[in-house]
Amino acid sequence: MPFRIGFGIDFHQWVTGREFWIGGVQVSHVKGALGHSDADVLLHAICDALLGAACLGDIGFHFPDTSDEFKNIDSRILLQKTSRLISEAGYRVGNIDSTVCLEEPKIKPYIPQMQKVIAEILSVDENAVSIKATTSEKMGFVGREEGVAAYATALLMPFIS
Repeated sequence: MPFRIGFGIDFHQWVTGREFWIGGVQVSHVKGALGHSDADVLLHAICDALLGAACLGDIGFHFPDTSDEFKNIDSRILLQKTSRLISEAGYRVGNIDSTVCLEEPKIKPYIPQMQKVIAEILSVDENAVSIKATTSEKMGFVGREEGVAAYATALLMPFIS
């Protein structure tokens, strides 16, 4: 069984009146991300990267936004379920590399906590979870502060028997 690489991407619109969850951590901000779940754009991108690497479809296939089961669900639960699917397919996570794109808030102070949360869920060392942040230099929907985006790549390795 070979190593597998996957890519994930997710976007969510900013709205007032919602909490902002990113990387499994609540971040103080005047807006939150709109979504069927808690709209954690980073965890969703990571789920898609993992599922894609294992050729298991995408987050919408496994956790559809048309299902009441996933309404307002904590995306850490979605990542746990994704991790279980990856394991059942015979893989373990090698590492994650991700980038969050947003103008505000600045998330750098929260990155170590996000790495810890994600690493615990995926049963990897914290140094196997890279999280970077960037702006879009005031361009596009991110630059106009209409939404937030996240990108992730994942390396899966086969379990050695």
